[in-house]
Amino acid sequence: MAEVTVVGAGPVGLLLAGDLARRGVDVEVLERRAAAGGGTRAIGIHAPVLAALEDAGVTERLLEDAVRVRRGEARSGGRLLGVVRFDRVATRFPFVATLPQAATEAVLAADAPEPRRGANVMAVLPAAGGVRVRAGLGGRPIELDSRFVVVAAGAGGRGLVYRPEALRPREYRDRYLMTDAAAGARTDDRAADAEVAVVHLDPGGVLESFPLPGGVRRFVAWDDPRASADPASRVRRLRAALERRGESAADAVEDATSFGVRRFVAPRLRNGRVFVIGDTAHEVSPIGGQGMNLGLLDAATLAPLLARWVRTGEAPEPELQRWERRRVRSARAAARLAWANTALGRAMPGVLDGARRTTVRAMLAAPFDRVFARAYAMGFDADA
Repeated sequence: MAEVTVVGAGPVGLLLAGDLARRGVDVEVLERRAAAGGGTRAIGIHAPVLAALEDAGVTERLLEDAVRVRRGEARSGGRLLGVVRFDRVATRFPFVATLPQAATEAVLAADAPEPRRGANVMAVLPAAGGVRVRAGLGGRPIELDSRFVVVAAGAGGRGLVYRPEALRPREYRDRYLMTDAAAGARTDDRAADAEVAVVHLDPGGVLESFPLPGGVRRFVAWDDPRASADPASRVRRLRAALERRGESAADAVEDATSFGVRRFVAPRLRNGRVFVIGDTAHEVSPIGGQGMNLGLLDAATLAPLLARWVRTGEAPEPELQRWERRRVRSARAAARLAWANTALGRAMPGVLDGARRTTVRAMLAAPFDRVFARAYAMGFDADA
């Protein structure tokens, strides 16, 4: 019997498993995917996460290949609206570290036990002195007993712990196109710094451009929800969105994925010996880049409490209750910010677009600029 079973081997599950293993806890990780990577979107790691992982040596490994984004620019029609200065936020790591999620998973996997892959978990049930997990593995059913179970399986794992009729995510009407492409030479000299994030706000909607290692940039553009789902049409629309903003990487766009956004924040993250963290417990719009970081902070703050319970045999109830309240409060705050980002990035006609430009200029001007930067760097998270 494993002391802790973690369902999900994404960044959040791997971080928790690795942290528990370092604390001497016997951990088993179950993962539905046959191989790591694929289909992931998160690229930014914020200052509170970097600080939380520093003592374990994880931060140093993450930063080896990451781009350190110290500044972001908001632009419209080729003109600068304002600057977000992460390097002026009072924090140990005054930047956003960007790297592909597959690279983040590889760093976190180094400390975690090898996942049991191809395990399709179907039920998590209370059992005598622990929790029973029912899964399908290699075409046969299996049952595993564990003292504790932590579900970190993304939105797909939500049905294991929450009743579908009780908690429903809110679906936004917005759609986005995304690709990673070689940045190329920029036509905009003021944004020529390869480590600057750029957000274009124009009548056609938002276009975000974030630097990644190796001279690559992540581009995310608002897309008309009624537009064609044909892959070639998506590529043409994304290229056109880049061309309108003077992004020379338009010619390098070879594919474009499409995704929508949802909002879900569960009011509870624990039922006895079963815990829920990451996107399973709270899902926010990726516009703003806080979803993965929320989950990583869930894991980093839960690990010492769970390890103490395993070691002593007694539940640290007051601390666990505080942990749950803080993480729910942080998720709600991130969801509100993500909603504002989503609304701000929609296509808008002339008058509304003008009002948006005025609002953004005001938000990025003193004295509000430092508050704005701190909010986007997750400085108001309860565990920052």
